[in-house]
Amino acid sequence: MQHTLDTLPDQIRLWAEELGFAEVGITRADTGDHGQRLQAWLQEGLHGEMAYMADHGDKRYTPESLIPGTQRIISVRMNYLTTPDNPAAVLNDREKAYISRYTLGRDYHKLIRKRLTTLAKRVDEALSGYNYRAFVDSAPVLERALAQRAGLGWFGKNTMLLNRQAGSFFFLGEIFTSAPLPLDAPYEGDHCGSCSACLDLCPTNAFLGPHKLDARRCISYLTIELKGAIPEELRPLMGNRVFGCDDCQLVCPWNKFSKPSQEEDFRPRHNFDNADLAALFRWSEEEFLRRTEGSAIRRTGYEGWLRNLAVGLGNAPSTIPIIEALRSRAGHPSPLVREHVHWALARHGLTAD
Repeated sequence: MQHTLDTLPDQIRLWAEELGFAEVGITRADTGDHGQRLQAWLQEGLHGEMAYMADHGDKRYTPESLIPGTQRIISVRMNYLTTPDNPAAVLNDREKAYISRYTLGRDYHKLIRKRLTTLAKRVDEALSGYNYRAFVDSAPVLERALAQRAGLGWFGKNTMLLNRQAGSFFFLGEIFTSAPLPLDAPYEGDHCGSCSACLDLCPTNAFLGPHKLDARRCISYLTIELKGAIPEELRPLMGNRVFGCDDCQLVCPWNKFSKPSQEEDFRPRHNFDNADLAALFRWSEEEFLRRTEGSAIRRTGYEGWLRNLAVGLGNAPSTIPIIEALRSRAGHPSPLVREHVHWALARHGLTAD
């Protein structure tokens, strides 16, 4: 069935719902003042070692520079939190490993990119003569900025995109198109009010103020993006968080409205939602690669995985399984791993000898 520019958005929403997306918005190929905010953040060096955030010139905040001819961005979101889940119980059990909830299942990139590509093909068939290109973290795109401009939510004080009906536990994706589709109104409200729970309860005090994150102190950065040693003064503050951190989302009152996902691919694998630190630490590299196949956890690499777990074990109770696990890696060939293991043993009043 052929559609017009005016009738297509309603059909896009129906198709998107069929494909598992929770919401769709359409905006101009314009990130507003978000590009200036990004540049100011980069100039302060708050991105740490994430050099890619400064690459690509203005393409990250100027969609038309990234894909010439782009007139509109179709922004979509997909909920990812699964049930049943009890993240607070895992955080409070210091012998458990806390893994960010977005990465408990299969890597979301492939699933969402496939669904977005299907959506783009349907749009192309319904309204030919225009170009369509789907992205899910696969190009320099300010996706939260575009989602806000498309009406999907506002920027919380924790820099996450918040939605009144869904909190912040959702993924975002975009379709860049040359079709001049009708626009949705940007989300201009801000419903954080005087609440500062996310700022006050960040384990490493990574927020310099509302809407301003020092990534160099953020546990997600430390456990995923940082390739070298974790600063020693931050290690005790990380607790048992070994891949990512959800604290600024878990304490957000709006997340009581989070909607559970029905996607099987997002369901936890290999007991990642309730795993023991010591058990994960004993994985060989082969086992790590096998169990993280198709998982975002692969991003940290095996050395980074052991580094992160060593910190968690250093913050754990001095039980026999914890101590034995640490001692088993005291002579690890990686200087990075050894350093963190020796630090962890010292936390328990022990030496590597």
